[in-house]
Amino acid sequence: MTRDMSYEAVMARRGEIMKKAIGIDYDVFESGSISFDYERMMKETGYSLQEIEEIQKRTGVGNTPILELRNLTKLARKFAPKGKGARIFIKDEASNPSGSFKARRAATACYHAKKLGYKGVIAATSGNYGAAVASQAAMQGLKCIVVQECYDSRGVGQPEIIEKARACEAYGAEVVQLSVGPELFYTFLVLLEETGFFNASLYSPFGIAGVETLGYEISMQFREREGRDPDAVVITNAGGGNLTGTARGLLKAGAIETKIIGASVSLEGLHMASDTQFNKKSFTTGHTGFGIPFATWPDRSDVPRSAARPLRYLDRYVTMNQGSVFYMTELLAQLEGLERGPAGNTSLAAAFKLAQEMDEDKIIVVQETEYTGAGKHINPQLTFARENGIEIIIGDPADEIPGKNIVLPKDPSFVMIQDLDLNRTRRSYIRNAINNMNITEVNNEDLEFLAKDTKSSLEFVKGILDELGVKY
Repeated sequence: MTRDMSYEAVMARRGEIMKKAIGIDYDVFESGSISFDYERMMKETGYSLQEIEEIQKRTGVGNTPILELRNLTKLARKFAPKGKGARIFIKDEASNPSGSFKARRAATACYHAKKLGYKGVIAATSGNYGAAVASQAAMQGLKCIVVQECYDSRGVGQPEIIEKARACEAYGAEVVQLSVGPELFYTFLVLLEETGFFNASLYSPFGIAGVETLGYEISMQFREREGRDPDAVVITNAGGGNLTGTARGLLKAGAIETKIIGASVSLEGLHMASDTQFNKKSFTTGHTGFGIPFATWPDRSDVPRSAARPLRYLDRYVTMNQGSVFYMTELLAQLEGLERGPAGNTSLAAAFKLAQEMDEDKIIVVQETEYTGAGKHINPQLTFARENGIEIIIGDPADEIPGKNIVLPKDPSFVMIQDLDLNRTRRSYIRNAINNMNITEVNNEDLEFLAKDTKSSLEFVKGILDELGVKY
């Protein structure tokens, strides 16, 4: 009998396909309502943090250096009130085999796929993670397919995405390039079903557990170097896995006082799934087009329950304009002699401003860097923006309108950040949980889960449920 490959039929089989492709039965974590056993799901990897460190070490992943940005710290202090200007450090993840922290996620997933006897791995991603999976798959002797949302309907792709596809192919992966739209997830499911390959998802417990080593390393390295944990760690936020894994690693190290700050480029007003707006942005990750939707409903991902749940760990969430990130990229290169890619420089822009709020003896860490070059460099990005009708201006970042212009700060004092209202984000998450689960009443287990998943309180959750008219 021929299997029905229509969009509706494939989507109806997604649970069955996922179970076979990742080796996890997500149903065992469910309680029948909003809540599920998150920590039990995370333990489903079967590996301790120390075992994952060993797995990563075998392929040259992890143990990346901490670098102090003395010149940027000095510059930040020029614009800070007296006595302010925390020391700025970066965790240089560009030294991983594929040039980004995502090698940590990929190392765990590919090792596990090999261990279970899968012949290959598939990842749905526009970039760095695809390159990481391709690199680690090559080391494990596995086949690799990367499904990439690449073009608009004109067949035009952003230079950064094209560069990432090149990197995936360089490591031996087959890259399936698609136009923006719903066909990405459908194609991903079809390929998983047809090949029987492992789902090397960004959002599985294996992916998130792989990033825990990053947070753990940060704590251990600062204790050895400075005799204490950092005061704040700034993490570029998109789908939430980077932030979740790093925060969990810090907590496993006992760094309970370290503040977790998310940072995203503001692309307010642009729709990520819009064909006409796809090439109007200059950032393919680390922006609010991913950061907000995934924070307010993490289970929109390619697994039944996402292990990336950033609201569980966020203490603060800030945004900045595109131009400020380009500007900080130049400052990092010209003041510190480090040329690094766009995503890590998002959190660098935030850290530069946040440091000016903190005392001089405090420590703030930019949690990752990534490689740059070719289409990931700021020059082709700005050229591409001009070709798509975006005006490039030097002035006040407050004047930037995503999709219309990019405003480069006219001097370092103009690098600005904006705080997002986390309570508003928490409210959106709770509303989405109610609507997506289609329920009118929650139990005590749900209340406790919602409080943990939003890092709030039972009183806060009950207040939102009262507004929504939901019984408890």
